[in-house]
Amino acid sequence: MSTETRDIVVVGGGTAGCFAAATAAGEDLDVVLLERKSEEEGGHIACGDAIKGKSTFPDVIDRDYLREESFTNENIQRAMFMNPKGENYDIPFQGEYGAVIDRKRYGEVLLEEADRVGADIHYNTVIKDVVQNGRVTGVTGIREGDPVAYEAEVVVDAAGALSLLQDKVDFEGTTYDTNVDYSQFCSAYREVIETKEPVEYDDAIVFKPTDELGYLWYFPRTDREINAGLGFQMNKPPMKLVDVLKRDLENRPEFRDAEVKDKLGAALPTRRPYDSAVAPGFMSVGDAAGHVNPTTGGGIPGAAKAGHWAAQVAIEAIADGDVSESALWEYNRKVQTDFGQRFAAMDLYNIFGSAHEVDELTDVVTALPGEMIIDLMGKKGETSLSLTEKLTTSITTLVKTRGHWRTLYDAYKVGQLASQLKEVYDEYPTTPDGFEQWRDRRDAIMDEVYEVTGAEPKY
Repeated sequence: MSTETRDIVVVGGGTAGCFAAATAAGEDLDVVLLERKSEEEGGHIACGDAIKGKSTFPDVIDRDYLREESFTNENIQRAMFMNPKGENYDIPFQGEYGAVIDRKRYGEVLLEEADRVGADIHYNTVIKDVVQNGRVTGVTGIREGDPVAYEAEVVVDAAGALSLLQDKVDFEGTTYDTNVDYSQFCSAYREVIETKEPVEYDDAIVFKPTDELGYLWYFPRTDREINAGLGFQMNKPPMKLVDVLKRDLENRPEFRDAEVKDKLGAALPTRRPYDSAVAPGFMSVGDAAGHVNPTTGGGIPGAAKAGHWAAQVAIEAIADGDVSESALWEYNRKVQTDFGQRFAAMDLYNIFGSAHEVDELTDVVTALPGEMIIDLMGKKGETSLSLTEKLTTSITTLVKTRGHWRTLYDAYKVGQLASQLKEVYDEYPTTPDGFEQWRDRRDAIMDEVYEVTGAEPKY
């Protein structure tokens, strides 16, 4: 078995892995990125392709090149909720546009850029195990059919949802979050479809609820190329994803005689970010650390930040000759006090939804005026509701939602708890010493969430 020695080994060539490798290489560290796919297939990942709102990627690659090559639709101005029982609702993006990308080209550019700034990329490399001696010191696997070992000061796990590396590392005595199981993930499937005529919603990301607490999506890469997909949570009865999507496509006139250009499936986290994603010599980023919005599946901007921050912290730790859990801890704090707090708060709505049938939730949404939904989500429309309008719509809603008042009240309580949870995440500890006390405060709020919603504990 051949052995290579590097400063940093990054396992996985997705968003988080590429930004981690590019960040380290840009600071003249010896870094190798290990990608299981061939160079031809590199970057081909199942994804919704949408980036909701304005997102600034870390300045370690040529961001203009990335945008020019892979951002195919930068005119996403609204989200559309397709209501199976009533009118569709538009939620405008206030003051910012979203985008839809060509995910394969996006992934290819990230790999190109990581290579350009100095990272070695080893394709056709499948990792089988980790090497550890008091800390993680490397990985072993198969590269182009031959056994290979990589030694490093830090291993960055960017190996995706349900990462194999986490099954191999001995986390005993660390704070690394091992409270992970299949019920905190979803199974997803998407097709890229080219329609005969332009669609009417090329300025929108479109959502439609399905069974098993999932949703269909239609995200327009262009006015004729649509990313259409769906997912369901793994703690629900299995859904035949291909069949469900096919039935919906057949009922939509814009997809008549359309051409399917690509098909792909994946598992995605629908959970809060890992409480701690570091152990001695080891850091997890992106999907491998739950860095995905648990209600929409969006994870590209967070993964980019996480990969960048992980590499920054690892670079400093290596320079200091200390890659202990404490030395890598600042990465945890950066994540949790930034997008981590938002994703953890959104997870409460995911938990709330799991305690109710889709039909009931749809009935409630159907009864709410579109303007009220926008206000509830904190997204003002072109004109915010006046006091008189709010009173009028509130009275109307009370009448229409008769029989669901308890559900509305529970949703209100969950919103209050989500605000409290954000405050706790704002105070994420600066060292591992304060971790247990912080977790106790967080878990006390979670106990209230389970009591209010009646949901089964998720963690």
